[in-house]
This record gives sequence, structure tokens and C-alpha cells, in this order.
Amino acid sequence: MNIVHVMIKTIGACKRSLAKATRGIRSFKAFAMAAASDFNSTASIAPSSRHLACAMLEGLPVDSATTVVELGAGTGAITRVLLEKLPSHATLLAFEINPDLIRCMKESFSDSRLVLVNSRAENLGSELHRRGYDRVDAVVSSLSLRFMPDDRQRILLENLAPFMDERSVYTQYQYVHGLRFENGKARRHTSLPFLSEYFDSIQCRTIWRNLPPAQVFTCRGRFRNGPALQARARTKPRSAGSLAGEQA
Repeated sequence: MNIVHVMIKTIGACKRSLAKATRGIRSFKAFAMAAASDFNSTASIAPSSRHLACAMLEGLPVDSATTVVELGAGTGAITRVLLEKLPSHATLLAFEINPDLIRCMKESFSDSRLVLVNSRAENLGSELHRRGYDRVDAVVSSLSLRFMPDDRQRILLENLAPFMDERSVYTQYQYVHGLRFENGKARRHTSLPFLSEYFDSIQCRTIWRNLPPAQVFTCRGRFRNGPALQARARTKPRSAGSLAGEQA
């Protein structure tokens, strides 16, 4: 009986490993196809590693969070780790503009806490209000700030401002090799100066075990120009283009 029991457990473990490998291949294929069709939107050749995903969650109030927003969910590499750590009563709203990647996530996830939003980032405010949310505990962003003009970056923060307070945490990553083309010239780009305009405290660490390596920024503290920024964010929405699918 012991041998039979061991064999059953072994077969079960093999099935789980095969299912995990199949899911990984399917996700990688979907991401690669999205990158091939529109590299400016994915800005990467592979989904985020688990090491990067875990680093993005460090410092977030995931154990007690009620509402978390993920921007640029891709195939769900960070989504999966979030769902592993979030409490049972929490809601994760994952924004992704690419319909093919949304379909991939629908096939990969059946968690009732996950709300997939196939919409642009400039619609974030209306999407949250439509669902009855007026505050978020954390925002996990895979958007590519280096591909966004400065005004579009600011519009993104304006959309987030009404939903964040001094307890909310924002995380953003960028690839260490990140270059930004300005006036026909390639320049190294870092998101730190921009984020420093809005947050009181920013911690930065480099994750080498990712393809390519990435820097993670964990931002806390109320927006520095919060009242003025929130007042602008509550006025007529401004168009920001296709932000939700642009990944770092």
C-alpha cells in the first residue's frame, strides 16, 4: 500500500509539474507574439521573472490590502504572485490593453478576487468609480515610463491621485539598460527623478535575476503636490493614449 501511495503522489506531482510547464509555455508564446506585433507596448521579449514579481511586492501591504491595482498585467507573471499573497477578501484589478493577453489570462486564472480590465490607463478613474472604489491600497505598475512623453507620465499620476493617500504604496520597475530617445539621440533613462516629484519616500533595488535585469522603485508618502494634483484629476479627463499595455 505504501508503494501504491507513493506512486499516486508521484503521478500527481508530475501532472502538476506538466500543467505548470504547459502554462508557462503558453504564457511565453502569447507574450512573444504580442512583443513581435507591437514591441513598443510590451517593451520586452519575456514575461517578468518570479524574482522580479516578488521584489515588486516587497513593501506593499499585501497581507491587509483590500484593493490593489495592477497596470500592464501582461500574461500575469506578477498577477500570480499577488494572488498568492493577497487575503481572501481582497480585490485585484488588473489592467491590460492587449486583448490577446487578456484572453491568455482568462485561460490561466479562475480566481474570483481577480478583475480583468481590458481598458486604457486613462480610463482608470472611471473604471474604478464604476465598480464602486474610491481608494486603493497599492498600485503595481509595469508600464514603460521610458517610452512615455513626460506629459503622459504626469497624466498617469493624475489618474491615480484621487485614489491614493499617505498609506497607499506605488511600485514601478524599469529595465537597467533602459534608453530613451530624445531629439534623435539615445539617452539613459531613469524614472527616479520623475517619481521623486510626487512621492516623499522612494526605495530602489536592482533585480539581476530577470531577463533583462530591472530596477524596482517602491514609492510611499502622499503626493508632494497632492491637493493641486487631485483637483486637476477630478476635472475633465485628459487623453493619455494607450498607456495600459505599455510595459517597462
